Amino acid sequence: MELSLQTKSTKEPKSVISVSEKIFAVPYNEALIHQAVIAYVAGSHAGTRAQKSRAQVKGSGRKPWRQKGTGRARAGSVKSPLWRGGGITFAARPSMTGQKLNKKMYRGALCSILSELVRQARLLVIEQMSLEQPKTQELVAQLKTLQLKNVLIITETKEDNLKLAARNLHQVEVKEIDTLNPVKLIGYEKVLMTVKAIKRLQERLA
Repeated sequence: MELSLQTKSTKEPKSVISVSEKIFAVPYNEALIHQAVIAYVAGSHAGTRAQKSRAQVKGSGRKPWRQKGTGRARAGSVKSPLWRGGGITFAARPSMTGQKLNKKMYRGALCSILSELVRQARLLVIEQMSLEQPKTQELVAQLKTLQLKNVLIITETKEDNLKLAARNLHQVEVKEIDTLNPVKLIGYEKVLMTVKAIKRLQERLA
C-alpha cells in the first residue's frame, strides 16, 4: 500500500511512499490494544512505595502514662498512628503491578493502532522534520504550514533542536522511533512520522 507524503510548501509536488500492508493495513483489535495499553501503564509504575506500620516503628511497648488521673487523653503506645512519629494505619507495601505481554501481542497491538490511524487519516508522513536552531517559533510556523496543532512527531534518531523547540508546546511532543509506545500513539490527534522513521519502524515490526 502507499501513503502520501506531506509537503512543507504547497508548491512542492506530491509524492508517495510504499509501506507494508502487514503493518499499516491490519484489522482493528480493540481488546488487544486495551491489553497493551494497560500492560504498558502498569509496567511504568515502580511499585517501590513503602511505609512503616505500628509494628515496624521503633519505640517502647509500655503505656506512656497511667490510664486515669493525669487529665490527659488515654494512650496505650507511642507507636500509635495517632501520635507524631507513630506507624501508618494502612501502611503501603512494595508491590509488582506489571502485567506480562509477549512481544508478538505487543507488536500486533502497535500494528493495529497504526492501521487505525491510517484509516482515520491521522497518520501523516513527511520526508524530513528538523530545525537548524531550537526555536519554538520556527516549529510553530512549520506545523501551521502542515495545519497541525495537536501532534506527536516521530523521528528516526534523537533531534535535540526539535525536542527543545517542542518543550513549550503542551500539545506537541517529539519521540524517537525506538521509544515509541501505544500510549503516546493514541494520545494525540495526529501522528507525524518521517520517512526514515517509517522504514525503521517496518524493520522493527517485520
